[in-house]
Amino acid sequence: MEEHRKALRIGLLWHTFSHGNLGVDALACGHAILLRRAVQRVGVTAHYTSLGAGQNRLAELPGDVTNGPEPQLKQLLKGNFGFLTAIRNCDVVFDIGEGDSFTDIYGVRRFARLVGTKLAVLALGKPLIIAPQTIGPFNLPVCRRVAIAVMRRAGGVFTRDELSTAFLNECGIANAEEFIDVAFAVPVIKQAKAGDRQRVCLNISGLLYNQSYTGKNELGMRLDYASLTHALIEEMGKRPGVEVHLLAHVSGSGGDDDDTAIMLELKRRYPSAVTAPMFKTAGQAKSYMSGMDFVVAGRMHACIGAFSAGVPVVPIAYSRKFNGLFSTLKYAHYVDGKVDNAEAALGKIMAAFDARDSLAVDVDRGLTIANTRLERYVDRLVHILKYPLSEARRKVRSG
Repeated sequence: MEEHRKALRIGLLWHTFSHGNLGVDALACGHAILLRRAVQRVGVTAHYTSLGAGQNRLAELPGDVTNGPEPQLKQLLKGNFGFLTAIRNCDVVFDIGEGDSFTDIYGVRRFARLVGTKLAVLALGKPLIIAPQTIGPFNLPVCRRVAIAVMRRAGGVFTRDELSTAFLNECGIANAEEFIDVAFAVPVIKQAKAGDRQRVCLNISGLLYNQSYTGKNELGMRLDYASLTHALIEEMGKRPGVEVHLLAHVSGSGGDDDDTAIMLELKRRYPSAVTAPMFKTAGQAKSYMSGMDFVVAGRMHACIGAFSAGVPVVPIAYSRKFNGLFSTLKYAHYVDGKVDNAEAALGKIMAAFDARDSLAVDVDRGLTIANTRLERYVDRLVHILKYPLSEARRKVRSG
């Protein structure tokens, strides 16, 4: 404990507060909340340096958080002294990989960015903790070898779902532990239900509506998401007393994965729909969804926001991160976009809407699982911070 009487300097790698993708903000805010709880239990103080991409320099950050240099591969290869200096000044670095980016399914360049920053932390002799996230798959042999080598030198490798844990067990990663997505810790200000009508919130995903980043369906979806969205709004419109709300969870990029343009296009097509405000934080979006009676979401952290606010939700799954997380929560009410077509998906969603009281029971059960796992993670953080990271440091030096 002696060397940590001073304030701890904690690096938050691939965390970004007030990011245009509210899922990234949810990870940063939720993880910071859990770290603060652990720091308080240890009896020290801490300051956090955010080392994420897409930083909003105008955002109001918590008083104990500073925005550091953004990790960029080209600058890192050139010896970006700003980023390296920030790492060097940290006592420990927690890397959350933006939730699901520690994989090669998004391309080798993105993998290189993620793994390059991890290697920089290890090269500078700093303890690296891989925070709860989806890990893998690594389809290219070279990516798999590099990723395994990095994880074996990390002071801890934490997953948020059972599929990631099973994958790491297959890879022989002995220091892996399973917890849950830290976004469950984002606070909510509960909003009142309408009472005289049923509010149904559709989180519109620009990524799915535009068939991924290029329009070529590289996600391998069987589901025609655009057709499903239109059919769902029209079907909900036939139900008496139903009010449809449209919500964007990713905004500001202007690219094909931006939800806002699609939301506004749908508003023009369906004028009776209510458009949600453009939220600056995941907590604001979560609070808004708490006033809904039913949510259908194409963004995973919109699903988590609704779920953790206690609202029945049907996720539209497009990758292993959905299936793994909701399987871990024992929650079977989701559409698998790689299996279901639009007709089957619409049938599932409308059946779930009619059975929303039953879904609410399953949500409550899942929240018990999530909250128990969050508490276990805080206990683990206390152990990491209480014993001056000696175990992690030994791993770095012996790697």
